[in-house]
Amino acid sequence: MAQDSHLSLDTEKSLNFLDTSLAGYDYQLPPAQIAQNPAFPRDSAKLLVIDSPNTYKHCIFSDLPSFLQPGDLLVMNDTRVIPARLHGRKTSGAAIEVLLLEEKEFNTWLALVKPGKRLHPGVQIVFEGKEEKTLTATVIEIDKATGGRLLKFDVPNNLSLLQVIDSFGEMPLPPYITNSQADDDEYQTVYAQNLGAIASPTAGLHFTPELIQKLADSGINSAFITLHVGVGTFRPVEVQDVTTHQMHGEWIDVSQATVEQIRATKAKGGRIIAVGTTAVRALEGAAAASGQLEPFCGKTDMFIYPGYQWRVVEGLITNFHLPRSSLLMLVSALIGRQRLLDLYKEAIASKYRFYSFGDAMLILPEAKITRP
Repeated sequence: MAQDSHLSLDTEKSLNFLDTSLAGYDYQLPPAQIAQNPAFPRDSAKLLVIDSPNTYKHCIFSDLPSFLQPGDLLVMNDTRVIPARLHGRKTSGAAIEVLLLEEKEFNTWLALVKPGKRLHPGVQIVFEGKEEKTLTATVIEIDKATGGRLLKFDVPNNLSLLQVIDSFGEMPLPPYITNSQADDDEYQTVYAQNLGAIASPTAGLHFTPELIQKLADSGINSAFITLHVGVGTFRPVEVQDVTTHQMHGEWIDVSQATVEQIRATKAKGGRIIAVGTTAVRALEGAAAASGQLEPFCGKTDMFIYPGYQWRVVEGLITNFHLPRSSLLMLVSALIGRQRLLDLYKEAIASKYRFYSFGDAMLILPEAKITRP
């Protein structure tokens, strides 16, 4: 049941959204509040609803339809996580762990490897899979930007690595999830379709087929983009002036059909609610080139931080993010840095669960910063 609460804030001071120092995006989280397993059922997670510049409500995710309006449009990321973590051995017998990042050419992947010190070009890695299958990859070159390796996979019968990856890989849960009993499907959204992500668009994990149907029955529409989540999304920002941070590019696809749905929704007075920061980056990234939303397929390195001029997104469903992360900065751009940190303090005090398997926030358009 929803509970009304108010933030005791000096609004102008709390918005302080142009703070560009890295230290301004830090907070302390008790380790016990890092979620190790998802809520069951998915939509039983807590939901902190930010419904105005000064108020919020404690709810549960299944309450979502009551906060949206007929004609609103939820934009979801339909990427599907690949089992991107592989365990192999060099021909010398030394164990190697590989995390696939992105495919550069057919069966040639950029990957993080450990230990990587002696993985020079020409070295081979052998992976053993299910049913006594084996797979070989050769180091092609060292990637200076990531410190990773470009690996050429020798896949039998000219198949794509993605066609056989289930036999060799495992789900790449984030490093802060250390004691999880979740099965692989619980780290996929129920609408996941397009293989390519190495991390789940976790705001979408809270949706169930029943909740999606209830939203549709209430006149709340859905549209889909694809952003294949990469390692750059979750890496901490390390520069002291956040405006100088460089994002790792991620592949997005914003289709003509989705663009038309968004235009039609806005024309009728509906609101555009992004499900997750990845949907935000896809939509705003697709609009960046021309200043208005157009279909786009390619890479975006969009970095959104306070002071950003919004073009498409009006509201957001999002999980609680790591300190000093680009995701925390993105959400701060929507409602203000200090206000977001105050809301995080409230969530911590109210025992919300954080990060990928954690609880969620709904930021309604009425709470969005309206001045540049």
